Amino acid sequence: MKKYTSLISVIILVLTFFWSYSDLTPSRSINKVNSNTEFSIENALTHLKVISKEPHYTGSPNHIIVQNYIVNELKKMGLNPKIQQQVVVNDKWRTSTNVANIIASIKGTEIGKSLVLLSHYDSRHHSSFGASDAGSGVVTILEGVRAFLAKNKKPKNDIHIVFTDAEEIGLLGAQAFVNHSPLANNIGLVINYEARGSGGPSYMLMETNGKNSQLLTEFIKAKPNYPAANSLMYSIYKTLPNDTDLTIFREYGDINGLNFAFIGDHFDYHTEQDSFERLDIETLLHQADYFTTTLNYFAYSDLSNLNSEIDQVYTNFPFITLLHFPFSLILPLLIFSIIIFIFLLFIGIKSSRMSLKSIAIGFIPFLISLVTCLIVSFLTWKLLVLLHPNYNDILHGFTYNGYQYIVAFSFLTLWVLFKIYNPFFVKHKGLDLLVAPLFFWIVINVLFFMYLKGAAYFIVPVYFALIALSFLIFLRDNISLKVVLTTFLSIPLVYMFGPQLRMFPVGLGLSNLFVTGFFIVLIFGLLVPVFTSIKLNKLYVRITGLCSLLFFLLASFNSDYNENNRKPNSIVFINDVDKNESYWASYDHVLDDFTLQFFEDYIVQDNLNDKASNSKYNNSYKHYNKTDNRVIKPSNIVKVRDSVSEDLRYITLIIKPQRSISKISLYSDEPLSFENIGIQNVFINKVDELKSIKNIFTYYYTPYDDHLKIDLVINKEIKPSLKITETSFDLLSNTLFEIKPRAEYMMAMPFVVNDAIITKQKINL
Repeated sequence: MKKYTSLISVIILVLTFFWSYSDLTPSRSINKVNSNTEFSIENALTHLKVISKEPHYTGSPNHIIVQNYIVNELKKMGLNPKIQQQVVVNDKWRTSTNVANIIASIKGTEIGKSLVLLSHYDSRHHSSFGASDAGSGVVTILEGVRAFLAKNKKPKNDIHIVFTDAEEIGLLGAQAFVNHSPLANNIGLVINYEARGSGGPSYMLMETNGKNSQLLTEFIKAKPNYPAANSLMYSIYKTLPNDTDLTIFREYGDINGLNFAFIGDHFDYHTEQDSFERLDIETLLHQADYFTTTLNYFAYSDLSNLNSEIDQVYTNFPFITLLHFPFSLILPLLIFSIIIFIFLLFIGIKSSRMSLKSIAIGFIPFLISLVTCLIVSFLTWKLLVLLHPNYNDILHGFTYNGYQYIVAFSFLTLWVLFKIYNPFFVKHKGLDLLVAPLFFWIVINVLFFMYLKGAAYFIVPVYFALIALSFLIFLRDNISLKVVLTTFLSIPLVYMFGPQLRMFPVGLGLSNLFVTGFFIVLIFGLLVPVFTSIKLNKLYVRITGLCSLLFFLLASFNSDYNENNRKPNSIVFINDVDKNESYWASYDHVLDDFTLQFFEDYIVQDNLNDKASNSKYNNSYKHYNKTDNRVIKPSNIVKVRDSVSEDLRYITLIIKPQRSISKISLYSDEPLSFENIGIQNVFINKVDELKSIKNIFTYYYTPYDDHLKIDLVINKEIKPSLKITETSFDLLSNTLFEIKPRAEYMMAMPFVVNDAIITKQKINL
């Protein structure tokens, strides 16, 4: 009986693990539309196929096509969409463009705070089709609003549909709306739809300058069917360089918001593989579920009081929408857990049910496991990158075989745990071995209370482990009953933390696989009584090791590129106007058949950073080679003003492009301080940000621009020498070049300037 009980316990834990994943997203089978008033995934996909047909970044010809399509679809619903055209300068990054937001409104029956449904309709420069990011958000809103209006029921609150422009180049459309639209003065809540991949569950992230209690309460009242959220995710999200439009609403307008974003299949993010065909339908259904439930609730609820004086800890939990409790309970829960822990230790040792010596010895395998698993995970990934140097060119940090690596590393961690713990399982009771990991969990919760309160839901498994510990102490002889009770008390632990084994390496990159190892050690520690009852033999250990090896081999077998998983590479042509010289440059670590045509006798230099265009991950060129010069027409630059007033010098430049360019950047080799900078008659607000800067600004051209006007205000003693780079994404189609095209298994590298012609010239002022 004991043998079968142990086996059943393992099966229950495995099933719970898969349950925790299946509970996060809907299945395709739920998409049964019975009336015109329901969300139709087919309608949404029809929109998406049109929107994601071609790259449609800000300033591109297809951008206007997508804009017109969205406007026409809104008109078909009986709405009256407007284009908000506005030049905007981001004070932080000093990026700028002439944005064109699409705005439509549904009038409510009462006077109160309004609701904003938000997504952006521009794709990432220059090759992304933008199906997920953020075509998925656009079509979710389009189809969701159509279904909502088909009910012929007036909302209580005004609803504003806002499709922002230029999100991908600095959240500029959101800034234009918040700073310049009168509609922004009366917003109670913003619901934003985003993507950082092409699949997986959509996570809810809150944006608020205050406390989250009321916002969370209202979200739960909306009754989403598949809420995926925990308070740790937002704590981590705030530390990453991945702001969304919703951030602008919070920072500039002090407006609360809900962010629904998915991160699975992160390797598609910002690439040409962000396509209609690769978007996960279940993910789109998840976004649709969020949309229909939240719209049907917030369209009629009071949006004037979403601020709160209380913060909540929250997490997914079995059979409960979201388990949550206020920050004020963190310390009492922590103190009470410590008291119970000490009390149970005292009872267990006094009753001779526990051995003080075994408890002390129990710290040995746990600490060795923790250190060993972290080191093994970290070094193994370093070794894999050495064996597969092409992984360095996947700037997302998540390879196509990344999910296989997650499984392989998970089994590897389990194998290490089994190898370390197996001798201790033979000589010591699970009751004694549970103390060390439980003590560590309590210590972690103390640290979370001090430094990261969003992770305080880690206290929940501690209480279930304490209950299990009490059963192990007080139930003396019924071993099978102990195993069963311990197993069922472990279900919340596996359910809560199982999905996070995948979430962190997907979101943070495979170089952070050691985080998965850390979680597995923590989870394993609290499951020690279950594993002790199994009496692991060499067969179990070998099976775990074999599974790890098989998945490593599978990942290695799938490490090559193909038409479905394309190899990223990069090439730009740089023309130095002043020197009358031209160069090829690439960000690639490993050259391939495409890039080798430019670098037959390449050189690698250490001083290329000044020639590299800005990129998200601060990448610099890895290969740089002089080539035959091609004359690329630079812009005409005319100084129309140069005057001095008191201690300040005022300079106005007019830049007139002589070719079709996408962006222009002004920078200096040496740090300069400006009193102010104006772009197209729009001046920067935060002048303190203009002290000692090298990257002065970047402007993205649009069809609305004929020329670029620059106003510089500096100290009269400064005689700056500036540089201008002009970039166009027409390298592969330009008749000045004969370039062998990429093979079918290749694509343009994301996050960097690519397939571009860049001109450089100096301006001495």
